[in-house]
Amino acid sequence: MKEKLIRFMAGRYGFDSLGKATIIAALAAVVLASLFDIPVLSWLAWALIIYAYFRMFSRNIYKRSAENQTYLAKTRRLRTWFSTQKNLLAQRKTHHIYKCPTCRQKIRVPKGKGKIEIRCPKCQTRFIKKS
Repeated sequence: MKEKLIRFMAGRYGFDSLGKATIIAALAAVVLASLFDIPVLSWLAWALIIYAYFRMFSRNIYKRSAENQTYLAKTRRLRTWFSTQKNLLAQRKTHHIYKCPTCRQKIRVPKGKGKIEIRCPKCQTRFIKKS
């Protein structure tokens, strides 16, 4: 069975970031349509699902790849912001993150060192904070 699926998908585009976003938008539309009883959202959800499958089974790999690259270029700032927030949240377990009072530069200091004097690497301002 797995080999049949592999042979069927050979030469087809497959799943990518735009496909994932389309499926997520379709699921959100289904949930909203069921919560607020809006039939237009139900039709929109079906259209998004059909479009996602169309892209997945398409043999025009160049065009689907160009669509995905356009999507990635337009959502780069948003994806970068979420990635940064996720990284900062992970670092908060082992580090404190302070802002320099002069230049507002973010400074990462390890936790558990007591009161320490922090020197800003950008403007050389010194300030005391609890680590």
